[in-house]
Amino acid sequence: MEGGDADAFDRTGTLGIEEEFFVVDSAGRPTAGTDELVYGSDPPDLLADRLDHELFKCVIETQTPLIESIGAAAEHVHAVRNALLDHASAHGYRIAAAGLHPLARWRELEHAEKPRYRSQLDRIQYPQHRNTTAGVHVHVGVDDPDKAVWIANELRWHLPVMLALSANSPYWNGFDTGLQSARAKIFEGLPNTGMPTTFASFEEFERFERRMLETGSINDRGELWYDVRPHTGHGTVEVRTPDGQADPEVVLAFVRYTRALVADLSARYDDGETGSRHRRELLDENKWRAMRHGHDAIAGLVRPRERGEPAASHPGRAWHRRARRGTRGRRGVTPPTVRGRPRV
Repeated sequence: MEGGDADAFDRTGTLGIEEEFFVVDSAGRPTAGTDELVYGSDPPDLLADRLDHELFKCVIETQTPLIESIGAAAEHVHAVRNALLDHASAHGYRIAAAGLHPLARWRELEHAEKPRYRSQLDRIQYPQHRNTTAGVHVHVGVDDPDKAVWIANELRWHLPVMLALSANSPYWNGFDTGLQSARAKIFEGLPNTGMPTTFASFEEFERFERRMLETGSINDRGELWYDVRPHTGHGTVEVRTPDGQADPEVVLAFVRYTRALVADLSARYDDGETGSRHRRELLDENKWRAMRHGHDAIAGLVRPRERGEPAASHPGRAWHRRARRGTRGRRGVTPPTVRGRPRV
């Protein structure tokens, strides 16, 4: 059983970015290509040990190397995307990006053969069988385990804002769901997902993680799929909220925003600030509004009012406009196929 380690939290401000994409054919339809791209051939050097498939053989994940500064994030995101496009093209595939592929019918798609995913399918059954989702995960290094848990607690208020700004998946299984982020709702069908509760300390989180492992509720710590979590392997706070994005500049906007929030909250923790007391039920309501209305939910998010709470903060209008420039078309859907090179 792979559990947590407080010693992993030893650096601050480093970054890691994970993106999930769809492998598609020449017509843009999802196709089983990850066996060939991940196992059947050698990827470019940049993607060695940083390329993996997800539950379905049409979904592939990339990981950046460890990024030492925010200024280097753009270079790494573009380089990883370029390498993936080259690798896919060399084997006759294309790459698409969105929270869900609108034409992905889960009953017709092949599941990965990896033992980890087969075990999840056996344990979770129907909710995992239909999980065709793709997202963006941002890791930010934190130099103290208790601080990481405190920051994860505080970040919960900002997650519905991030989801609203990233909403990019109204269609699922060929059906117009009426949601702006159907990905978020589908993913919540799995256990250990959604808005987490607060933890008083790293010791408390570690006890919870260990208990989940000992009871067979999860097979490894990576199966705690909450919208934000202290990652006890990488020594980071990981935000897992945004839908997958075609535009790398939108991804980078989320990276910068997440890192800025973590830096601000780190300073507040060091200053001895008392944590907020947001009720999870209200945070869940805000997340629902975000997945239902997308960008239009921003003005209508519920603000908890409790004595002693710090004022809420929202991303500035300039950030909002910048993020919106990466989405076009009906309901703010990013065009799913990444054509050519990402913009640099």
